[in-house]
Amino acid sequence: MEKIFKLKEHGTNVRTEVLAGLTTFMTMAYILAVNPSILSSAGMDPTAVLLATCFSSFVATMCMAFFANLPFALSAGMGLNAFFAYTVCGSMGYPWQVGLMAVFVEGLIFILLSLTNVREAIFNSIPLSLKRAVVVGIGIYICFIGLKNANLVVHNDSTLVAIRDFGADFHTAGITSLLAVFGLFFMTVLYLRKVPGSILIGIIGTWLIGIALELIGVYVPDPDTGFYSLIPDFAFTDFFKIKETYGACFDVDMKSVGIVNFAVVVFSFLFVDLFDTIGTLIGVSQKAGILDEEGKLPGIKPALLADAIGTTVGAFMGTSTVSTYIESSTGVGAGGRTGLTAMTTAILFLLSTLFAPFFTAIPSFATSPALILVGFMMFCNIKDLVLDEEHYTDAIPAFLCIVAMPLFYSISEGISVGIISYVVIKLLCGKRKEIKPIMYLLVVMFLVKYIYLK
Repeated sequence: MEKIFKLKEHGTNVRTEVLAGLTTFMTMAYILAVNPSILSSAGMDPTAVLLATCFSSFVATMCMAFFANLPFALSAGMGLNAFFAYTVCGSMGYPWQVGLMAVFVEGLIFILLSLTNVREAIFNSIPLSLKRAVVVGIGIYICFIGLKNANLVVHNDSTLVAIRDFGADFHTAGITSLLAVFGLFFMTVLYLRKVPGSILIGIIGTWLIGIALELIGVYVPDPDTGFYSLIPDFAFTDFFKIKETYGACFDVDMKSVGIVNFAVVVFSFLFVDLFDTIGTLIGVSQKAGILDEEGKLPGIKPALLADAIGTTVGAFMGTSTVSTYIESSTGVGAGGRTGLTAMTTAILFLLSTLFAPFFTAIPSFATSPALILVGFMMFCNIKDLVLDEEHYTDAIPAFLCIVAMPLFYSISEGISVGIISYVVIKLLCGKRKEIKPIMYLLVVMFLVKYIYLK
């Protein structure tokens, strides 16, 4: 392990890395339940989607471990799976096989871009102020996701969002929201007392308390409203289901789709995946302390290649775009610094094909506190932003980038707002020498996206 992952050089050890990998997996395990649910609405078999998700996550995360030696995990990207099911296969009306073909082509394009310096050049062209802003923005963003997954934030017609009424539906939504609050305090105290594996202990402890409350009747499962039993199911998975989606991306009649229409779908996947991945890599790398003095990530090319390979393999197996997960920051928060963390997570994804019902039983109220706590850790990077008036041409785009991520519910939208505002403000303030050439190209790409792809 030392020879492969250089543990001492990164100030870590096997125990810490394995615990970090477990923590990352626990916070990502929800995708094993959510992805089949979303893609099944497009007509895909849920079990086949689950198996494709597990296998592609394993391949992509192992590539990240051995190609880049980074503690990042990959799986089917949230948002991209919704775009696949509800836009491409829903409003556009294309069969899910067409969606998989578009993802497959996107993956091949990304492999080519990753083998060259294009994606790396884009990453390095983003100014340090925006990179730091991305970290802070992602912190608020994943905190909001945690609050939403815990049902602490609910929809409100007047104010858009509001805090949950704990008395309403107490035995389902109410009690699980209170468990999330308990889990947050429990996890925070463990973390502040520097208990090893505090985030993982917090997740499991909160889940076990939920199980106890179900056994005594305080929590009452109601599958019709999405509140299932917290007790894990030890049934096995039907592996033959993978035949439903395996290689289906090649079963497409391109004449009925049209080259132009297909190209628009591919570009849409390509665009969102590119900037979600860049934003995630910036955020998690900053959290891990592995960006250099110029804000660059050493070894980013193999990291981007792992992401591209995962997308290609995932499309072939039968799932939507595979992307680097922001939940990797929970593993980093637990001490993960090398590819051993990623390898641990990858192995757990592979093992979960055997015991998928058990892993999908991990409730969101148990993992949500981890997202909230890590969101705080990432938010602390705001101290590195220079906010005095002399640097407002950097600070204002950084601010817009930060607020756009949670309010628009998208990492890539936050990056686009930050980049566009950075270029416009610098130009109008006579500081065009501070703008790198690629930034102009990115602005044009974002404007094309907003004009033609919305």
